[in-house]
Amino acid sequence: MRALITGSEGFVGRHLTNHLTACGDDVVGIDRTTGVDLLDSGALAAAIRDADPDAVYHLGGWSDVGASWQAPVEALRVNAEGTLNVLQACRDRDARVLVVSSADIYGKVTLGELPLTEESPVRPVSPYAASKVAADMIALQAWLGYGLEVMRVRAFNHLGPGQANAFVAPALAERIARCEIDGREEVTVGNLTPRRDFTDVRDVVRAYRALVCDGEPGEAYNVCSGADIAIAELAERLVALARRPVRLEGDPTLQRPVDVPVLRGDHTKLTIATGWEPQIPLDVTLAAIMDEWRDRVS
Repeated sequence: MRALITGSEGFVGRHLTNHLTACGDDVVGIDRTTGVDLLDSGALAAAIRDADPDAVYHLGGWSDVGASWQAPVEALRVNAEGTLNVLQACRDRDARVLVVSSADIYGKVTLGELPLTEESPVRPVSPYAASKVAADMIALQAWLGYGLEVMRVRAFNHLGPGQANAFVAPALAERIARCEIDGREEVTVGNLTPRRDFTDVRDVVRAYRALVCDGEPGEAYNVCSGADIAIAELAERLVALARRPVRLEGDPTLQRPVDVPVLRGDHTKLTIATGWEPQIPLDVTLAAIMDEWRDRVS
């Protein structure tokens, strides 16, 4: 299979490239860092035409939830208009397209609404989440209006080696690694009360390829572990991996304007369609993240 990945140089893009290559796929990557911007519709269309892919994995876009509060227009344009440009470029091609949205579109939910299924209502809280709702609906329109074989992914939190420190697990791992070197004990943290559904990125990219192969066009699929833990527990598990005593200390400057209290998904629909199940335990993932950040800060 010949595959094209947008956002190929990003965290998930690099893992997806490795997975597709290991499966024997011929992979072409495009990324803003290599000269193709999602908002440049002409250059994007030319890149997709030249690649002539059988499958397009649209991973590129704005991924920083916290930063979207300061740049809502930019987040909306990249995620909504960028997705539209990708799908318009694919309209005349015989290719299946995977559009990656986010579980953040479900927004503020009550415990009684968990676990979240693909039929759960969307209630975006952040500008990032609103931009992902737009991308999700643009992808649905491409299927209903043009017959483009699009699968929509609603990815819950994923983590693993290579993730930027704008995200909670690598940010904490970096602070712990610096404490190990500097001899400090305080690891600053923001809000520890939200609960999130975490999946290793290497399991996530397996799900993406499985959906391109066996997913139903027009459908949305949750990619998640099916279990949620508090950020406090995630932080304590990382602290337990420290090579010297450290402790968590709250920092008000690390708080977001609004935090969704809890997200937990149901991956039954994905599993029925593809047979996918998460395989990598969270503690294995956290140990890999911790080892990576020790190498980086040293």
